[in-house]
Amino acid sequence: MAKMDRINQQILQELTSDGRISNLDLADRVGLSPSACLRRVQELERSGVITGYRAVLDRQAMGLGFVTYIGVGLGEHTKEAQQAFERAMAEAPEVVECHNITGTIEYFLRVECADLPSYKRFHTDILGTSPYVTAITTYVVMGSPKDLRS
Repeated sequence: MAKMDRINQQILQELTSDGRISNLDLADRVGLSPSACLRRVQELERSGVITGYRAVLDRQAMGLGFVTYIGVGLGEHTKEAQQAFERAMAEAPEVVECHNITGTIEYFLRVECADLPSYKRFHTDILGTSPYVTAITTYVVMGSPKDLRS
């Protein structure tokens, strides 16, 4: 495991902000030589602190600007019911996040669609056909004043 000192935290902050930053610029921002900075980044990768790099997409530009969070309750609390629901959500392209949670419901989803009619199709054809789903509560996102994924 990589030690999480102030410099490693700075490296992670910079990479979170800009995953395409050059090693030379990163080293300059955190106050290290380029070789020392590269060694630290490689150690953070090797130790599993950094698990990958990705492109941040503008969902609105992709025609997926209708975002909802959905609380889903299951009628059965068996392993089979959970696995079946999770498989169905893994196959649904509209579901970009699926979290198994504690409380009065079992799952919390982030769903991204083009518009309300496409969400209704997802609601009816995917969630509505699952034999284990007994409760669906939808929260429509009206704005995201803080979203660290973008």
